[in-house]
Amino acid sequence: MNEHIEPFSYAEALMKALPKGVLLSTEKKGAMNTMVIGWGALGTNWGKPVLTVYVRESRLTRDYLDASGEFTVNVPLGAVDPEIIKVCGSKSGRDLDKIKTLSLTVQQGETVKAPAFKELPLTFECKVLFRQKTWLNRKANGIQQIKTATKTVISSTSRKSRVPIS
Repeated sequence: MNEHIEPFSYAEALMKALPKGVLLSTEKKGAMNTMVIGWGALGTNWGKPVLTVYVRESRLTRDYLDASGEFTVNVPLGAVDPEIIKVCGSKSGRDLDKIKTLSLTVQQGETVKAPAFKELPLTFECKVLFRQKTWLNRKANGIQQIKTATKTVISSTSRKSRVPIS
């Protein structure tokens, strides 16, 4: 069972977990992929809660995002198996089914097709609202290179999985 929450109710949990790594997960034609993100911001744009995330154009996840326009951000509440962050942060979904390899417990999103995971129970269900290229790796001589793309998204629903108490 899931408890629906306001996105800002768990802003502190998200911001504390983000530098350590949280999962951004997508779905495309029934296939799922997840990757670690460590940069992001939660705020308000156009009167709506917005979660800004960064995904390089070369990532498989970017292809899935472009196709679906939806994703989840999966946040641990407490300790998380470091192997999840290690594998999802270092392996490509082109080469390895990370979800299967890690035996992650998939929970279907309620408002998006992108997956949530029992192991990371705080889930922000998101839809792409805006995209923008951003500059990264500013060089001392003033030459700049585009290295990544910014995805600014609207968090349509946030939920926290309830853990049964025995």
